[in-house]
Amino acid sequence: MPFPTASGFFVASMVDMFDATQLALDFDLDTHRAALFTDALGATDLVTNTAYGVAPWNANEVPNATGYTTGGNLLTGTTYVAGAAGATTFDAADTSWAASTFSAVRGTLIYADVLAGNNGILAVTFGADFAVTAGTFTIQWNASGIFTIDWIP
Repeated sequence: MPFPTASGFFVASMVDMFDATQLALDFDLDTHRAALFTDALGATDLVTNTAYGVAPWNANEVPNATGYTTGGNLLTGTTYVAGAAGATTFDAADTSWAASTFSAVRGTLIYADVLAGNNGILAVTFGADFAVTAGTFTIQWNASGIFTIDWIP
């Protein structure tokens, strides 16, 4: 299976937050990154694959080439807002790579770069392959945020 067919959370990181194993996953910090991966990414499992730089997230990242640097971009303007009725939203400014040339981009891995393990937070599939030639590649996050968690059962 290539890049996850559906976007999703990394289970280990979420469990670590809930059981206080990993308290440093602070969604208000501008220390999280978005790394781009191609459609050649190997089989993925958001339960057992835990971090950037660990298989399968250690291969098939967009090549370190024109406009892209290995590791991806820092997410800027991050916010973590507790909303009404127990919903919590994480958001950031749109992410872009200027003067870029790359192809077959299938999705992004959002990970906690500040943590020693580069813990995966979220894999976002684009649903198709995208490319850019001598232009700006932009991930325009949803106006409602990158994700919302509804804490009410």
